[in-house]
Amino acid sequence: MLGILLLLFILIPTTELALLLFLAGATDPLFTLALVVVTGVIGSMLARNQGFATYRRIQSEFAQGRMPTDSLFDAILISLAGVLLITPGILTDLTGFALLIPFLRKPIKAWLIEWGKKHFHLTTSATVDGFTTDSPPSPAPDTEILDSYVVEARKED
Repeated sequence: MLGILLLLFILIPTTELALLLFLAGATDPLFTLALVVVTGVIGSMLARNQGFATYRRIQSEFAQGRMPTDSLFDAILISLAGVLLITPGILTDLTGFALLIPFLRKPIKAWLIEWGKKHFHLTTSATVDGFTTDSPPSPAPDTEILDSYVVEARKED
């Protein structure tokens, strides 16, 4: 994993620099500089607006008593888009703008979820009657847990 990260930290900036130098040679260096600045400014404004809209959606879902998992994932991707857009480069800007467009963000989000399901495994454990189990006991199918808490007994001296 460290090797992949090291490769990415070398490969991405090198590719970005090569693309910027190519664009500066094909057009004008001032145009290339202006493009980097304008995409950074426009991207940060878009990320800010979408971030606030997502924040309001998260608050609304919490107020309705729902867990805003989809909105939280959108917030993470919008934050990532903002970081990519303020990073100078062509590929990072394209990726950042793709994460800001909702109909493009949806398949990216679906792909990331599937990738996470393949590469990460969630296990839980619980202690029941002094024994540790790999997963907590399931309630009976026709019961509902309304509230629960742990009470610790204190020994009196």
